Amino acid sequence: MNSILTVLIIANIILIVLLLFLIAKIKEQRFYQEQQIKEAHKMEESMREEFRRNREEFSKLASEGRKEQTQSFSTLTTAINQQLQYIVKSNEERMEKMRFDNNTMLERMRETVDEKLNKTLEERLGQSFKMVSERLELVHKGLGEMHELANGVGDLKKVLSNVKTRGIFGEIQLNVILNQILTPAQFEQNITVKEGSKEAVEFAIKLPGKSDDEVLFLPIDSKFPMDVYHNLVSAYETGSTSTIQEANRLLAKCIVVNAKTISEKYINPPYTADFAIMFLPVEGLFAEVVRNSTLVEQAYRDYKVIITGPTTITALLNSFQIGFKTLAIEKRSNEVWKLLAAVKTEFNKFGDVLEKTKMKLNQASNELDSLVGVRTRAIQQKLKGIEQLSENDASKMIE
Repeated sequence: MNSILTVLIIANIILIVLLLFLIAKIKEQRFYQEQQIKEAHKMEESMREEFRRNREEFSKLASEGRKEQTQSFSTLTTAINQQLQYIVKSNEERMEKMRFDNNTMLERMRETVDEKLNKTLEERLGQSFKMVSERLELVHKGLGEMHELANGVGDLKKVLSNVKTRGIFGEIQLNVILNQILTPAQFEQNITVKEGSKEAVEFAIKLPGKSDDEVLFLPIDSKFPMDVYHNLVSAYETGSTSTIQEANRLLAKCIVVNAKTISEKYINPPYTADFAIMFLPVEGLFAEVVRNSTLVEQAYRDYKVIITGPTTITALLNSFQIGFKTLAIEKRSNEVWKLLAAVKTEFNKFGDVLEKTKMKLNQASNELDSLVGVRTRAIQQKLKGIEQLSENDASKMIE
């Protein structure tokens, strides 16, 4: 028990000593901090004083700098004003000189331009008046040609509005095409192909018959239903489907009637071919007809009539011409073979005659050799005693 108390007392004493030590340490640190605070206050006062002096010096320097800058700006402004005045004055003098030079040059240019403009204007006006006169003359001439063309169109309209003249127009065109492709001997014009009939077909191509002397005619007749075709064109312009169908129906009916007429009047086998050709002189009309393939088939199936236009009949006639040339070549080849056979026969006879002639010539040659040998020796024997002359003397004597 006593030992415990002793230990506790000792511990308390140690704690008290430590506490006193700590208090002394704290006082020492507080004193040190108070010294630092005092030094800090002194430093702060010193820095404030330094800042105040620096501010005063800076204010003084700034004031002096402003004064120097003001003086420099004033001097620079004065120099700049003087320089600007000099530049302005110099520029005014130069501008005045340039203005004077420009006015002088502009005056010269104006005089030159006026002179050239007057000259050019006179030339251009002269050329323009000349061109206008030429154009007016051309216009006058063109008006005359247009007037003549209008008259021609009117005449053509009158011609085409007449049924007879339309037929003549198609006949003339067909005649031109035939003469361009065939020879006059290969076709006939306005020929009657039926006995007892007064109807003459416009054209008929001569085709070879069964024999060389027999001729087979191919009838060609031109048709130009212009009124029906004009109605069809007008229907297309209106755009009405019913009107177009009606116009096509009338055109088909007209073509069928013409095909029937050609078949009844001009197809007469065996004097003619078993078919005929209908010629439509306008490509537009032909195109409208062949557009209806049933109509073309009906014309050939029922009436043996082939419908053609300017282009198709040209191709057809060219094919006929090629056929004619082929037949002519074949006919000529037969004649050539006959001629060669006759030549062969005559040549065989000529060979026999030559053989006989050769034998007679050989016989005559033998007789001549015999005669020459015997007679020559006999004559030489008779002339043996006669003196012989030189060759020169003999030549002179003979000459």
